[in-house]
Amino acid sequence: MEIILRSARIVNTDSPFHLQVKDIHISNGKIKKIATRIDAPKNAKEIKQENLHVSLGFVCLNTFLADPGYEYKETIESGCAAAAAGGFTHICAMPNTQPVAQTKAQIEYVLRKSAGQTVSVHPVGALTNNCEGKELSEMYDMHHTGAIAFTDGLHASPPAGLVERAMLYAKAFDGLIMLHPEDKSISKNGVMHEGVTSTKLGLPAAPAIAEEIAVNRDLYVLEYTQSKLHFLDISLKRSVELIRAAKKKGLEITCSVNAYNLLLDETSVGNYQTNYKVNPHLRSREDIAALTKGIADGTIDTITSAHQPHEEDGKKLEFDKAEFGMIGLETCFAVANTALQDKVETTQTIKTLAENPRTILGIGGAIAEGEPADLTLFNPTLEWIFEEKHIRSKSKNTPFVGYRFTGKVVGIIHNNQLQLNP
Repeated sequence: MEIILRSARIVNTDSPFHLQVKDIHISNGKIKKIATRIDAPKNAKEIKQENLHVSLGFVCLNTFLADPGYEYKETIESGCAAAAAGGFTHICAMPNTQPVAQTKAQIEYVLRKSAGQTVSVHPVGALTNNCEGKELSEMYDMHHTGAIAFTDGLHASPPAGLVERAMLYAKAFDGLIMLHPEDKSISKNGVMHEGVTSTKLGLPAAPAIAEEIAVNRDLYVLEYTQSKLHFLDISLKRSVELIRAAKKKGLEITCSVNAYNLLLDETSVGNYQTNYKVNPHLRSREDIAALTKGIADGTIDTITSAHQPHEEDGKKLEFDKAEFGMIGLETCFAVANTALQDKVETTQTIKTLAENPRTILGIGGAIAEGEPADLTLFNPTLEWIFEEKHIRSKSKNTPFVGYRFTGKVVGIIHNNQLQLNP
């Protein structure tokens, strides 16, 4: 396949062409030439759009694909289609499936079923058996089969003793542990952030300290084990402060924030619309400001989609009975870019979506001649309205239908395949 990108602004801090406007010739899945003007070879597909930007392909560390076991919510194929529409060329598949991804066979299933897709799927193995937080899983076997990391995903952090043993065990093979910081003994059955809004609505709420205590505890364990750790789902000002201090001490800690936590606050729940029921919960404007600062100064390493599809029956219920989560692959970039515009440089936003997660996972990549074409095409200033027709996921649980965004993904190039958005 021959592709020519015309007058594309390259956003890749490690590239000698960073922020330069260039033509890019892609041939058989590789970047053949980067220059001011390239003559198109015969039968080449030319892509030319106003304000076209190109970066390394986006990477999501937090995607629930629901396959196997919950294919009525999502399949690997539909999840990959949603990811491609959102600009992702790599996604990490959470282990919260049925059965839980905790054996070599289940890791092989994800790799085999996702082979040949435009998007590369990296299976994440369960940290504990059945993600129950009681016994460590066979991490070593899964690691050698292809598991890129280990987590209990949607479940709260396991007990401190298990986290300690997991860190020490994973250290032997340089494995990556990812935790959702939450102390369930404090959050209990809370369905939203504890504050004025939850009091007005009369909904059971979870105090912020449920996350803060879990972050603080696991940082202590990390310092003791001298291992490495990635926090998923950071959502609070105090959590950002704790992680910033840990990084200054030299601990090997990285963290993610979900895109929706950068744009929506707790007041969005005001009409009991269950698509706003998420975990971590929608927080205060003060927390959003701290998260934004954390991205700007590099404390927060990545932005994730937190893609969590649910069928209608899981969401069309009373608020306290509905499932947690929203789909996020198609909207992640648009949500983050809209939230961060005029506050964070586009280069820094793209680092959190494309470059930092590659460093964390050891994927690599560069926009340079001779390198594989693993690219996301986007326009950071285009205003557009997200409609249901833009959804590629099997599920439709999102509050963003009808929302006006700034910043749109044009398409992706990966695995010698091109996918453009309408």
